[in-house]
Amino acid sequence: METPIANNRLLLIINPISGVGAKEAIEPLVRELMTPTGYTVDVAYTCARGDATRLACKAAANGYKAVVAAGGDGTVNETAKALCGTGIRFGIIPCGSGNGLARHLGIPMDLRKATKLMAKNHVIDIDYGSVNGMPFFCTFGIGFDAAVSGHFAKQHRRGRLSYIKSAISEYINFHPQVYTLSANGKVLTEKAFLIAVCNASQYGNNAYIAPHASITDGQLDITIIHAGNPIDTALVGVDLFTGYINSNTMINTFRAPAAIIYRNQTGPAHLDGEPVTINDTIEIKCHPNQLRVFTPAKEKTFRPIITPIENMVSDMGAVLSKIFITK
Repeated sequence: METPIANNRLLLIINPISGVGAKEAIEPLVRELMTPTGYTVDVAYTCARGDATRLACKAAANGYKAVVAAGGDGTVNETAKALCGTGIRFGIIPCGSGNGLARHLGIPMDLRKATKLMAKNHVIDIDYGSVNGMPFFCTFGIGFDAAVSGHFAKQHRRGRLSYIKSAISEYINFHPQVYTLSANGKVLTEKAFLIAVCNASQYGNNAYIAPHASITDGQLDITIIHAGNPIDTALVGVDLFTGYINSNTMINTFRAPAAIIYRNQTGPAHLDGEPVTINDTIEIKCHPNQLRVFTPAKEKTFRPIITPIENMVSDMGAVLSKIFITK
């Protein structure tokens, strides 16, 4: 544990409607565990899209030492992009449906454990990616995953079951497109089911689209899933959750610090699971070591099958903990 921080301010940004759980326990929990480390805790709640960015920018301008986002990957993205390059410590209390960045970093899904992790004051500087100047911290995608993100965003109910329903609904009428990708001095033209550009290893919910991605190597992992028949696609889905996707013959993966993707027309995409519209030329870049994040002191090595099972067991514990806290 580092030396406690003396007389420094921490802003806790809470998205009250992220994910599926109640958020009432978060504020007292952060005050209980972070105040003894020397932080003065201030709290703000988001009310609309963009609020987290505005609040984090204001915190940076006012000299806050740390900003914590309690929400899902959308809230994390909004908050983090205001802090890149500032040296301000960024904490995540995962409360969303997927929590992809938190899961990659090894931040517990249990609220108390996630806050205790921040109280240890261990930080690292991580990379982020950008698409036509828009930041992402976990994944960017075009193709099927973008279609699913757009459908999921329209659902009134969140959570894994709702996401699976969105995926099934989109798959029935989805048509792969042709993309041209330029990276590392090479050009590839391919009819693809999807292209995922990954700073972190997973979409969220332990769906490992780039199992061996590093968030500190100055490069992005690019995963291309080729168009195939329904059985081939189903097998990709299995590999996605077991961590063996890199071994699937329908997959092409490589790393690059930058890339350009061309497609026939403007269309849907997603940034950290949030649907956006991107034009036909997509410029992608990695920005190394720009965000200072509270993380565990030790980074776990990913192991197919084993790591997904360990995380599934941990998720079950977090669910039980939330039930206990709300009672």
